[in-house]
Amino acid sequence: MRSVFWEDNQLKMIDQRILPARFEIVAYRTHRAVAQAIQEMVVRGAPAIGAAAAFGLALAGYESASASTSDLLADLRAAASTLKDSRPTAVNLAWAVERVMRTAEMVQGERSADDLRQSVLTEAQRIADEDVEINKRMAEHGAALIHDGDTVIHHCNTGALATVDWGTALGVIRTAHEQGKRIHVLVDETRPRLQGARLTAWELEQYGIPYEIISDNMSGHFLKAGQVQKCFVGSDRTAANGDVANKIGTYMLALAAHDNGVPFYPVVPTSTIDLSLAHGDLIPIEERNPEEVLGIQFHGEPIAPANAKARNPAFDVTPHRLVTGIVTENGVAYPPFEASLQKIMKD
Repeated sequence: MRSVFWEDNQLKMIDQRILPARFEIVAYRTHRAVAQAIQEMVVRGAPAIGAAAAFGLALAGYESASASTSDLLADLRAAASTLKDSRPTAVNLAWAVERVMRTAEMVQGERSADDLRQSVLTEAQRIADEDVEINKRMAEHGAALIHDGDTVIHHCNTGALATVDWGTALGVIRTAHEQGKRIHVLVDETRPRLQGARLTAWELEQYGIPYEIISDNMSGHFLKAGQVQKCFVGSDRTAANGDVANKIGTYMLALAAHDNGVPFYPVVPTSTIDLSLAHGDLIPIEERNPEEVLGIQFHGEPIAPANAKARNPAFDVTPHRLVTGIVTENGVAYPPFEASLQKIMKD
């Protein structure tokens, strides 16, 4: 099923905070509740966040009591600002909101307020449907890079849970598995929120793909030992030069892969490529609550002293020099990325 979907005039999403212990669907009726759900990571993953925000605008349209299209458009603009502020790093969020708003602005002078509300919902649904098709196209391109018998390291969660359905990097692995290739996956835990251990492992079990969970600091060992043939990761924003912002820990994985000659592939829908940013140092990095780091327990006890402080950046930036190729729905971009990404975006 889809991780984000519209049903009964509500936005419904899989609550990713409580997997794998429980599988629950939560429903939302207001755009502010959707923004909070994005902040609290009920929904996560750049493509899924984008779709959720688009549907959040549809909710804002139905929340508004405005009878004129101009007043309704003003309410939508206010909701768009709230939704875009919910998380700063993933470019899909702003991309999806701006796309829906462009549609709203194009039709607002020609139709009634109710027609405008329907147009917003239709565009949000189109974004969700396109995401699934884009992921499947990416998966075909990426699966061609995986050989029978490969062991792959995967960081964070990039599967159906991180998208509307199918997935980006994990979608590549899933497709290769369905093609009959024998694959083994080493799943980085992905601290501090453990998306790898909690979500990627859960998804791999659903697909019947063999895997083992490793702590993030074990990746270098397996790469140096020659036990890994490929690394596949996602991306929350990719700059014009090929620098990749992804879940914290990706940079260290890329360094270890590069040092050991193991190909490193981000899997990136074109909606996540931000050509307006020349390089990755311009990508805003979200800092989350330090309690996510300090709140972990060991044998039922806190892992840190009571007065300990922590830092908690949610993402890091992998320089393009460490990237073998960037898999998109339009093919695989190779260095020099300034040229290949420009071409990919035009295809």
